[in-house]
Amino acid sequence: MSSGIDLQESFIQILISLGLSPALAKLLWLPLPMALILIAATVSIFIAVWLERKISAAAQQRIGPEYVGPLGALQATADGVKLIFKEDINPAQADPVLFTLGPAIVVIPVFVSYLVVPFGQNMVITDLGIGIFLWIALSSVTPIGLLMSGYSSNNKYSLLGGLRATAQSISYEIPLALAVLAVVMMSNSLSTIDIVNQQASYGILSWNIWRQPVGFVLFWIAALAECERLPFDLPEAEEEIVAGYQTEYGGMKFGLFYVGSYVNLVLSAMMVSVLYLGGWSFPIPIEVITAGLGLSESTPWLQVMTAALGIMMTLLKAYFLVFLAVLLRWTVPRVRIDQLLDLGWKFLLPVALVNLLLTAALKLAFPFAFGG
Repeated sequence: MSSGIDLQESFIQILISLGLSPALAKLLWLPLPMALILIAATVSIFIAVWLERKISAAAQQRIGPEYVGPLGALQATADGVKLIFKEDINPAQADPVLFTLGPAIVVIPVFVSYLVVPFGQNMVITDLGIGIFLWIALSSVTPIGLLMSGYSSNNKYSLLGGLRATAQSISYEIPLALAVLAVVMMSNSLSTIDIVNQQASYGILSWNIWRQPVGFVLFWIAALAECERLPFDLPEAEEEIVAGYQTEYGGMKFGLFYVGSYVNLVLSAMMVSVLYLGGWSFPIPIEVITAGLGLSESTPWLQVMTAALGIMMTLLKAYFLVFLAVLLRWTVPRVRIDQLLDLGWKFLLPVALVNLLLTAALKLAFPFAFGG
């Protein structure tokens, strides 16, 4: 497997060649990937919102946004500007500190999780040995912010929404973690880079979706519930509890909940791409393509093209899943809270446990196919 381009090392070597010390060159590198991740996550919000509106409009035989920017692409920007300039009102009886901290605690872990998402070969900010574990740990912080927002609003509907969000997250985080654990067991690593490399040997045939079809479905259902997407948007269902924990929020504080929801959806889709769909890997192994064309994998222009196409593959797989999530929103009716909890505890959890035990048995019986 070609290691691709090491962007960090290339950047540092260029700065050293210009006369800078290695320590200063590394210091100048540090803010660049963080800024790129912030930009990429922010752009993903506008893309996801535009897709949501256009796909839902098509599903309902409507036009959707088309006047603000080309094809209505800047409608989300207009909404963001409107929220920024709206008056920020704190309820008289609310806890001002917790009321302000709640939206921040919801959004920050989602952005930090992008640190371990590999967009391509060597194109990850932090290749941690516990990357997947870090993502699961960070995702479990978000419900604290939701509960804090509901409690601090001093509103019974907000409190109910915060409690529902916490109950929902706990119910679906356990099946999600067990589904991830089955993939980790086959990959023998918690690193997102290692998980993708383990799926790159035989192209599309080596993707984990074929060895973990049940885990894939479990993970996707649990991820939708974690993102509070329909049919699992009970914490803020307007028809039931008046927007839940968001009831008392306005202006940019409400906008942070909106931002966190869409960034988390894209993040979850990317994690599904990494865990089950081979990440940046091609359906046909790149070694087969280069051998057929008589090219060397170490050719610089070929490495650049491979890296660019790898990023495109990751994003294509992720946004296909976003497309499916949007379609589900306008296809499947909302479940009741008792049905939601029953699905998590009485169905997904037992199935996830059986899937994990079955994966362990197959790993012992067929180590060549299940990462023994």
